[in-house]
Amino acid sequence: MNLSIDDFDYELPSELIAQNPDAERSGSRLLCVGASLADRRFFELPQLLAPGDLLVFNDTRVIKARLFGKKETGGHIEVLIERVLSAHEALAQVHAGRAAKPGSMLRLAGGLDVVVLGRA
Repeated sequence: MNLSIDDFDYELPSELIAQNPDAERSGSRLLCVGASLADRRFFELPQLLAPGDLLVFNDTRVIKARLFGKKETGGHIEVLIERVLSAHEALAQVHAGRAAKPGSMLRLAGGLDVVVLGRA
């Protein structure tokens, strides 16, 4: 089977993306992919599996990546962490009234001071 990353590109309307877990977790929606697509519920999973099927679990966790704070000038900022690069560096989007320049000190909520190292 030859697959391309484009094989996994599809339109997903934002209103179909869960914002909170279902009160009864086993009632969560499950997309069943076979000869056709079927909308199922998670409690149906045992009936959908056959001997020899491979079940892959995604146990990744979402980090709290949206941080708020102020620039040295007092302007409000929002920082969205995209990727942690090391114990002391991260790739982030900084949203502010005016762009934070390299060398700028940002004070995040909780009193953490960070320095803008550069722009991508």
